[in-house]
Amino acid sequence: MNKRKNINDPLYGFLTLPYDILFDLIEHPYFQRLRRIRQLGMSHLVFPGANHTRFHHALGALFLMNEAIKNLRIKDVEITEEEAEGACIAILLHDIGHGPFSHTLEKTIVSGVHHEDISLAMMRQMNADFKGRLDLAISIFTNQYKKHFLHQLVSSQLDMDRLDYLRRDSFYSGVSEGVVSSDRIIKMLYVVNDELVVEEKGIYSIEKFIIARRLMYWQVYLHKTVVAAEELLLKILQRAKELASRGEQLFATPAFHYFLFEHPEKEDFIHNRKLLDQFALLDDNDVVSSIKVWMSHEDTVLRTLCRNLINRHLPKILVQKTSFSKEEIQTQRERIMKKLKISEKEASYFVYSGKLENKAYDINTQGISLLMKNGEVVDIAEASDNYNLKALRGSVLKHFLCYYK
Repeated sequence: MNKRKNINDPLYGFLTLPYDILFDLIEHPYFQRLRRIRQLGMSHLVFPGANHTRFHHALGALFLMNEAIKNLRIKDVEITEEEAEGACIAILLHDIGHGPFSHTLEKTIVSGVHHEDISLAMMRQMNADFKGRLDLAISIFTNQYKKHFLHQLVSSQLDMDRLDYLRRDSFYSGVSEGVVSSDRIIKMLYVVNDELVVEEKGIYSIEKFIIARRLMYWQVYLHKTVVAAEELLLKILQRAKELASRGEQLFATPAFHYFLFEHPEKEDFIHNRKLLDQFALLDDNDVVSSIKVWMSHEDTVLRTLCRNLINRHLPKILVQKTSFSKEEIQTQRERIMKKLKISEKEASYFVYSGKLENKAYDINTQGISLLMKNGEVVDIAEASDNYNLKALRGSVLKHFLCYYK
């Protein structure tokens, strides 16, 4: 059987799988599940075209990884076939542990367990299924392999993950500010002392990449209406979890039911194959199907929240640089208490505040290094004459208040 399949991608054209094992991994039920996980959570309620999935993104990141490896080899960077295969597997599976609607599940249904922990647990289980063929990929993914730059290609401030999702999310959302020159950036990559660097002549492409990331966060990922929709979904799941903890009956698909009524922790995912298989059956469809049934639930809070989401009756959201006062929040809660005849605690599901943080370039982690013509390696923020870039080194924090009119 020919496993070097050609896959038609709207961004890159035809993608060819460079290794047979990649086809087998894509066929695995754990990976096929990504077809049913939206890449951008609730963003489709604001950008109608943003219905692409984690499956799309994983294949795109794989394509960029293969291109990066080919270009580094042209520049005589030593990468063996085994290492190239391992890096391709690592990037293909890097998002395999994402839950329904991406990050929302981490704050509610599997609270305290990061998606990367679940990704690693699933990779290790798949490694057992493939009789150790993923050993090197897992070593690269966890940054345990001797060649550190391979991990940087998978996870860093200039990795194949970010290069793909910025361009892909821009394409499907229609927000042109996210378009980055991934081809040029990849051609400018090099390795110095086991560190991934960008040749000096690629400085403007990197500047645009960082600024594009900042703009995409404010215009798409942290768009105030997207935040309002995702916070509404979060409140629905929190209320459902609260009712479940009281022992109240709730409709849920079998996969979803387990995570509503149980409280799995990180260690459970590592050592329990049945739990991973159960998680692999959980996707966006389970959550939406359950929410549609909850629209008729006897609990006023859950019923109202679910109807609001399904009918896109989103809360009003205010965003500002300073935090909202307790008096402002309390005024809105008292109004909703009278309207729905609910308690103050229940009113907190309809009126709540929070924070939005945008880190376009994090100076507290390993940065993006430039290889200057004199052989010196310098951080992009120091080498750039773009004052806006220097300002982006810090974290921008904003506050939001959600309430219903």
